[in-house]
Amino acid sequence: MNKVIFNQHYSRLLFLALATAFVWMQSACKKEVTEGAPVITSVRNYAASPADTLVNDITTGQWVVLIGHNLKNAVQISFNGIPATINSTMFSDTSATVLVPAVIPFPSVSPADLNTIRYVTRQGATTFTFDIVAPPPTITSISNENANEGDSVYIYGLNLFFISELTFAGTSITDYTTAGDGTAIGFVLPALTQGGPVAVSTKSGRATTPFNVNDATTGVLCDFDKINTFSWGTGIDNSSATFPGNRGNYAVLSNDVLPAGDGTWWGWQRSINTNDVQWIPADSLSLPLDDYAIKFEINVPSTWTGTSIYIIKGYSFDYMARYEPWQGANGTVSPFVTKGWRTVTIPLSMFRSNDGKGSAPANLTGLLGATATGAVNIQTKNFSALPSASGLQAAIDNIRVVKIK
Repeated sequence: MNKVIFNQHYSRLLFLALATAFVWMQSACKKEVTEGAPVITSVRNYAASPADTLVNDITTGQWVVLIGHNLKNAVQISFNGIPATINSTMFSDTSATVLVPAVIPFPSVSPADLNTIRYVTRQGATTFTFDIVAPPPTITSISNENANEGDSVYIYGLNLFFISELTFAGTSITDYTTAGDGTAIGFVLPALTQGGPVAVSTKSGRATTPFNVNDATTGVLCDFDKINTFSWGTGIDNSSATFPGNRGNYAVLSNDVLPAGDGTWWGWQRSINTNDVQWIPADSLSLPLDDYAIKFEINVPSTWTGTSIYIIKGYSFDYMARYEPWQGANGTVSPFVTKGWRTVTIPLSMFRSNDGKGSAPANLTGLLGATATGAVNIQTKNFSALPSASGLQAAIDNIRVVKIK
């Protein structure tokens, strides 16, 4: 009888041991499958169906979905050797959604990294060969659209490498330097004979600005010379001693350190106010708000870290655009100096309610009114609850509104 009981007890123990071993083996197999080295098998476009198709090549700034196995827990994903930003919530074991870096310095990519996707997890790494192509160039800004012969000019954008042709206002530029990451081109401006766009041709395509440079008439509202609609607020000067590189007359904004909340814009040299002008053609009011921008050239010879410049239309504070180039991200402040004249571009979509911090107008009519006419008011204020960190001395010229799209 004891023998039978012992055998039954032994059998149960043996069964439990075998069951435990089987579960452990299953777990180990599963772990081996799900936590092995990553594998990439294909790449999809990240878009709603039916655009979420497999692709044969990708480009900078493109959202893609990497398809494969063991793709969880990525610690680094690189395209042509350039790390991408990782968002773990967009990963699963079989797919990873990632944004290809916007800037890849194609000319300096090593042959070993060219056309590769490198995927690294805590369990291993893989390199997937895949065509990564440079997209057409884009132009985002120009340091000085109304520069003089002999001035240094910089064109900013993306993919500005492998350049085959560069023109500025119709004049060919053959002597230039490029940033290694393709974000800038620099050159000394030759003599110009006309106004016109900026155009850059590369191996990947061509970019042309929708606006002209070296253009003294298109969209100009006040240049303090031939188109002089200035009314009051400050003095007009043409001296090259304080603000060298000028083209004729300009207006000067100037103030010392301002008390907290000081908005007495009507004080001497605290504002530039024009007569009523036509901001845009009335028949263009149906266009999108961000199709237009207000532009001007500015010269700030000494450190500026506090006073705010803002722009309104027709003395109305319903919407304003604030220009605070010393204001960095997260409230940081960086001293601002121009070292000559620089072009400021403020899209009309940047005009906001609530002292420039609220919502944008619904459309151009909401900002400019039914006729798109009214004064241009460029004024200064200390919006801070503390005294301004600095005063301001700046010259402004060539106030204009032009199409940027």
